[in-house]
Amino acid sequence: MLWQALSSVRDLGRLETIASVLIRHGFGDLVRRMGLADALEKAGHALHWDDAQAYAHMPPPQRVRRALEDLGPTFVKLGQILSTRVDQFEPDWIAEFSQLQDHAPACAWAEVHAQLCEDLGAPPETAFAHFDPEPLAAGSIAQVHRARLADGTEVVVKVRRPGIVPLIDADLRWLARLAEMAEADSPELRAFRPREVVKQFARSLRRELDLSTEGRQAERIAANFTHYRDGDSPAPIEGVVPEPPIVIPRIHWPWTRERVCVQDFVQGLSGHDMAALTAAGLDRQRLARRGASAVLKMIVEDGLFHADPHAGNVFYLPGDRIAFIDFGMVGRLTPRRRDQLIRLLLGLVQRDAHTVADVMLDWAGEDPQDAVTDEDGLVGDLEAFVDQYHGLTLQQIKLPAMLSEMVGILRLHHLSLPPDLSLLFKAFVTLEGMGRELDPAFNMVDVALPLLKAAMRKRYAPKALLQRGWRSVDEALSLLGGLPQDLSRLVKAARRGRLEIHIDIANLTRVGHLLESAMNRLVVGLVVAALIVGSSIVMTVQGGPTLWGLPLFGLLGFVAALLGSLWLLGSIARSNRRE
Repeated sequence: MLWQALSSVRDLGRLETIASVLIRHGFGDLVRRMGLADALEKAGHALHWDDAQAYAHMPPPQRVRRALEDLGPTFVKLGQILSTRVDQFEPDWIAEFSQLQDHAPACAWAEVHAQLCEDLGAPPETAFAHFDPEPLAAGSIAQVHRARLADGTEVVVKVRRPGIVPLIDADLRWLARLAEMAEADSPELRAFRPREVVKQFARSLRRELDLSTEGRQAERIAANFTHYRDGDSPAPIEGVVPEPPIVIPRIHWPWTRERVCVQDFVQGLSGHDMAALTAAGLDRQRLARRGASAVLKMIVEDGLFHADPHAGNVFYLPGDRIAFIDFGMVGRLTPRRRDQLIRLLLGLVQRDAHTVADVMLDWAGEDPQDAVTDEDGLVGDLEAFVDQYHGLTLQQIKLPAMLSEMVGILRLHHLSLPPDLSLLFKAFVTLEGMGRELDPAFNMVDVALPLLKAAMRKRYAPKALLQRGWRSVDEALSLLGGLPQDLSRLVKAARRGRLEIHIDIANLTRVGHLLESAMNRLVVGLVVAALIVGSSIVMTVQGGPTLWGLPLFGLLGFVAALLGSLWLLGSIARSNRRE
């Protein structure tokens, strides 16, 4: 029950803010249904219902996006995560979520300065040869300042916003409680798996709050590009160290902490300014191919990829080189998932319906909440989907459109993508959009197909097959070696009568609460009945103290029975309203 959450008084002010924003954007009915209004009224907080229809003329996706913006950094980040769930939301919702920009007013310099002094052990003016107090940019989590090291290296200093953690912690607590309520009480919302979404979101957001984690992720990706050469790189010249085609800013660890990250300053042209690229003489077609090849390499070969490669996180350098920045949102793929992805993409570009259907069924069977009620129907829909691309040339195939249609089939069959793939699909769509902005004739399939075929050849090379075979043999031998010990423990536990079998039944906890509530009402009803009978008997007994000429104890018994009856009626009415 939401009122139980008010035991944490520190979150009550934030709850009032959340409810007020929802009401202002026309979600007053939602506030009432979730119990927020009752909770705040009991706590003595007044809500302003007059603004409830201020945004009623807007479509629901736009109203939700506006509400998320007003609710602050936690909810802006939540919207950005939801924009990756193309398998759960219709395109108009995804389009609105994608408009959520990570911009915010800069923090007061005094607060930033005090935090930097704590983290660096010295004022930034002395820790750096130069430090610009005016931020280059400010986001919901951090803001960035320009600085210079003692050796003359130009750097940027990313500083976490002071006081942001308590606010985010309060928001995450409320989101977790609301997700539990939504999943328990609303079959419509349960299909979106709110608890899983909030859990994934909280894990991602807390990782993003640690700026040293972002530094480690950047270093891992940089290491994967150490010896990278793509098809557009010039032939190497003996004795000359070529400039890397892909640049990842270097992290300066002596100054990097949980709340501050110092990295090289990238002097390049923004991905937003196409006219400047042309004026600088950069080859936009080459940039499109090179950027797509780099991100596909991260996905297919490395399993660690930049999950948000939009224009604001990409800079273009002389020599048609590309720099990626901001590694707060990074996706990870296990080797098994990469194998599945390679099979899926090859099946799409080669119009192989059976391969696509096999991979999708594997994904659908991973989560016990995903029940393929009509497997033949799913396979039939996937085969029809792939067959419509039969006979088309690679130039006619639009990979993002194919992925969008595919997730539409998932939604039709009430299936979801595994969480680690939602970021990936979003990255594909963003990458295709960037490529077409650079080069209107850009086609992701042209870039992806050679890389996918090379990955498949590598996967089935004799050395790779031998390694997987030895790994399987080792796992089988390990399992057989531990089997006698496991059986021995099982038999001993059975002999001692301590053999336990745990069965987890969905919604069993809620059923238990309902039974407990019903028993409490039954007990109160019996007590009320006993008080009425007992008080009636006492009223017939002569002697003892009286009040208004009536036996005092009998009168008190009737009063207690009346109060118990009122509580019982109120409890039943509240239960009916919740239902």
